Amino acid sequence: MPYIEVEGARFNYRFDGPDNTPVLVFSHSLGANLSMWDPQLPELTQKFRVLRYDSRGHGLTDVTPGPYTIERLARDLVVLLDALKIERAHFCGLSMGGMVGQWLGVNAANRFGSITLCNTAAKIGTVESWNTRIQTIKDGGMAAVALAVIPRWFTEDFIKRAPAEVDNIRKILIHTSPDGYAASCAALRDADLRELIARVTVPTLMISGTHDAVSPPAEGKFIVKQIHGSQYAELNASHLSNIEASKKFTEALTKFLVRQETT
Repeated sequence: MPYIEVEGARFNYRFDGPDNTPVLVFSHSLGANLSMWDPQLPELTQKFRVLRYDSRGHGLTDVTPGPYTIERLARDLVVLLDALKIERAHFCGLSMGGMVGQWLGVNAANRFGSITLCNTAAKIGTVESWNTRIQTIKDGGMAAVALAVIPRWFTEDFIKRAPAEVDNIRKILIHTSPDGYAASCAALRDADLRELIARVTVPTLMISGTHDAVSPPAEGKFIVKQIHGSQYAELNASHLSNIEASKKFTEALTKFLVRQETT
């Protein structure tokens, strides 16, 4: 996989799809990496040049000293687009990636033709819950985090029905750098975009999961209420809806993106 230097860190990224098509960039959740978007590739690479990357502190991207901020993580993407000579792209981010997308919609709207926010909120969790998560990492490492996180990422039914897919995500989470994970937890702990997201004017799609306890549908509906003209879709899934309800997720995203390209 190719690497590129961005703001003091070496970033891992990859392209899939034809060169002469619009660019769609995916931003993954906390504790994942660019491979979490594999289920979306077969459909979306037919119409888009898909750019995926490992966020700072995740996957094969460098782990720089924390704590991070959502602004830092979002500016990483802007500089990455600059380095790759991409003036404008569509954006899709889930959870932490969705908070990155909200910041971009407020502060870098001219770089994006549309923004899709998935399983996210303008404020995720509480200071206490994130500090507890950071302490869990210090005490028990990423294995301890996985015990608590996996049941919140997927419904019980999906965990029983698709053990191989769940185990793959569990392995990615366990192998995430504890330092990078903790630094990103701090970014989520400190981020509150509730008073800012009404400034977003980019065409926006919000995708929620009916059973998502991390960022419940009410949080997604709040975002839609704040962003004028935004659209809403709700899937029968928990937090990682792009995996648990991959077909419906991809259909909703593709329909939205094609509409933006034809209007």
